[in-house]
Amino acid sequence: MPYATPAPLLEVGPRHGRAAAPGRVAADRRGERRTTPVRSLALEPVMSQPHLVPTFAVISGAQVQHALQDREKQIVDLVEATYHLHAAGESVNPPSYFLRFPDRPTARIIALPASIGGPAPVDGVKWISSFPDNVQAGIPRASAVLILNDHDTGYPFACLESSIISATRTAASAALAADHLTRNRLRPTRIGFFGTGLIARYIHTFLTALGWSFEETGVHDLSGDSAAGFRDHVQQSDATGQVTVHETAEAVIRSSDLVVFATIAGEPHIGDPAWFDHNPLVLHVSLRDLAPEVILASANIVDDVDHCLKAGTSPHLAEQLTGNRDFLHGTLADVMTGRVTPPTDRPLVFSPFGLGVLDLAVGAYVYNETARSGHLHVIEDFFHDLRRHG
Repeated sequence: MPYATPAPLLEVGPRHGRAAAPGRVAADRRGERRTTPVRSLALEPVMSQPHLVPTFAVISGAQVQHALQDREKQIVDLVEATYHLHAAGESVNPPSYFLRFPDRPTARIIALPASIGGPAPVDGVKWISSFPDNVQAGIPRASAVLILNDHDTGYPFACLESSIISATRTAASAALAADHLTRNRLRPTRIGFFGTGLIARYIHTFLTALGWSFEETGVHDLSGDSAAGFRDHVQQSDATGQVTVHETAEAVIRSSDLVVFATIAGEPHIGDPAWFDHNPLVLHVSLRDLAPEVILASANIVDDVDHCLKAGTSPHLAEQLTGNRDFLHGTLADVMTGRVTPPTDRPLVFSPFGLGVLDLAVGAYVYNETARSGHLHVIEDFFHDLRRHG
């Protein structure tokens, strides 16, 4: 069935009002009403007295990792709640902005501004760079920061290292999709990873934490060293079953019921729909691996239609080829609420563009966990000259 805009999942009351101080839990707002309960784990990190200048804190990658460690189930719940808020119109998630470089065509820096409403409003922007050539130098492709803004004054109150936040929300989204998109089909017992970097590692960690186990794990990467390193990681984890490094993309796809694409591909490189004749679930996290022919031969779920069908993603290319969006079945939120049940007679592809609201939700969670621990690094006098007149 073609994609149709979903009806609101819930109704919420006013976005604005008195809020809790950074790191504190806000009391429930009065006057809000919901037709479907949504639980938000992002405690409200905004000022308790409107129009006061907040303090400014810097949260390091080590602190981010500490706040998120062993919290996979909580983060998946948080991501699910944020998807519901987004589907209900309780967010502002403008298009991402791409800074590209004529002398470095593979590199880009992306701004993802967003605002979350509902019971725990927070605004901000993620600034994430993707420099694939970094890998050859032995450093990660992506680096990022996240700025959180006070909802009442607009003042930024925190800067967080965000490559870990980005990988975490990406993996949580993938694990959430794997759960909901297999509820009406046989649960996969064979998983294949095409691309074996940091994102693949985080997705494997989240799936394992959520109780997934596989009889077979397939691994494929253009870098033999990367594939071998990921194989060793899987073998050293609590995962059971056989781990195989496949020499070809076709081999890892045909031998997997759940296929994870986590590559740095800038254009499609998988073009034969016959490789997917066994109707696997495909977590198309890297967005540009599949040719339009593969997309059109599959059922397709996205995180957000307008965001996903742009910037040369595989679904965007399919739209350009056909001139319509009839190949889309709906969004992950549609599936979670029961509005859409994906067919089981063809491959099922989930293509998540990645929403800034997810970064905000996870970032707010990290902020509050760090503040509650008493280890928030506040930069004294960050906002210095606050007088309107001399």
